[in-house]
Amino acid sequence: MLVVDKDTFEPEVLKAEGIVFVDFFGDGCVPCQALLPHVEKFAEEYSDKIKFTKLNTTKARRLAISQKILGLPVMAIYKNGEKVEELVKDDATPEKIEEMIKRYAF
Repeated sequence: MLVVDKDTFEPEVLKAEGIVFVDFFGDGCVPCQALLPHVEKFAEEYSDKIKFTKLNTTKARRLAISQKILGLPVMAIYKNGEKVEELVKDDATPEKIEEMIKRYAF
């Protein structure tokens, strides 16, 4: 999984061709930490079809706000630089995350 920051988010996500998964997480976010093993497993399983990245919003607040990330955790799918789907807070369950990934892993 590629760790992106405020300097690499644009080239790696917003200017990337194809499908990019972004795990928006924060320091001290317990649900984010609980989801990480699942997300890493999905990254291994689907990395041939989707690029997996993660962004620490604690270190990139302005970027998170610009992407309309107002609560955590947020799992988002970007297609050719545009956010096309996201799961927020209680909707970000391992089952729903995998369902969302499968919709774009073709």
